[in-house]
Amino acid sequence: MHADPRPPATQEQALWAMDQLIATHLVGQHEIAQQVGLNVTDLTSFAFVIEAGENLLTAGELADRVHVTTGAMTGILNRLERAGYITRRPDPADRRRVRVAARPDALARTREIYEPYYARITALFADYTPEEIAVLHDWFRRANAVAADYLEEHCRTD
Repeated sequence: MHADPRPPATQEQALWAMDQLIATHLVGQHEIAQQVGLNVTDLTSFAFVIEAGENLLTAGELADRVHVTTGAMTGILNRLERAGYITRRPDPADRRRVRVAARPDALARTREIYEPYYARITALFADYTPEEIAVLHDWFRRANAVAADYLEEHCRTD
């Protein structure tokens, strides 16, 4: 754990650091998407499929999360399916709908790419106390809600 005191920072400095992190992350996502033969939107959609785990999402639910139309999501799912990332399964409650599942081999390939990065982030977390990690978790969770609300208000796809 980190023994030295943290350097002081203003809100403006924290915002700038956050903007730099987001920019670096966006560039990284673009690079990784190219490495695996996808575009960023397709990779992001696949990430939501992975996140859902066994609670398989419908195409409409994915479209809402990615902020695209259901028609655009159909194209995304077609590309992901052709590339071997997902399978579509009939919804047991409504056979007219399909649910989207990650293919195990695609999940393994994706984990192989991201695990070294997450290992570095995990090592970084080791420099923080449990209380500091709780603050970071709270901030990330709340900042995500602010970002999602902003997108909903200003970037609707309907």
